[in-house]
Formats: sequence, C-alpha cells, structure tokens
Amino acid sequence: MVAVLHSLEPGEVVTYGEVAAEAGFPGAARAVGRLLATSDEDLPWWRVVTSTGRLVPGHEATHADRLRAEGIEVVDGRVAPAGPAAPAAELPDVRRARQTRGR
Repeated sequence: MVAVLHSLEPGEVVTYGEVAAEAGFPGAARAVGRLLATSDEDLPWWRVVTSTGRLVPGHEATHADRLRAEGIEVVDGRVAPAGPAAPAAELPDVRRARQTRGR
C-alpha cells in the first residue's frame, strides 16, 4: 500500500478502496485509512478520500487546502465532481482509478 501511495502525483485523487485494490488487497479500504493515520512515513494522505469524495473528518480544512493547492476543487467538504459542466450537488466520480485534474 505504501508504494501505491508514494506513486500518487500532485493533482491525483483516489479513494481508500482504490489504493487497497491497486495494492492487491481489494476490500481493505479501512486498512489504508489506518495506515495513513498511524504511519510515521511521509505519505500523501491528502490525495486519498472516501468513495463519496469526503475529506478526513476533523482535518477538512487542511485536507481541502492541500487539494486546492494541487488544482483539485473541493465543495462542502468533498472533492467536487470532475468536469466543467458537472453540477456541484452531484457526488464526485472518484472511483475511476487515478483521477487527475488540472494537468
């Protein structure tokens, strides 16, 4: 999982489940969250969100600031849907592996 997290580039947003699946552990999204919460490594935790695009509870402001610095739009505590014509009320489609914006 650490290798997958280190491979994320600025502007990429993935879900906990996508990280787990790409690392060969489908269904282990919670393990990704635990790793990010407890690891002493410098992991890009801000590039990982829930399957609905929700930011880390209790750290929403920092999470949003880091994502915005990489060109990711955040609306109401969630990653905004991809695409210029997508309504803000729509749930984001972060289930697509390695969603990249602003490049």
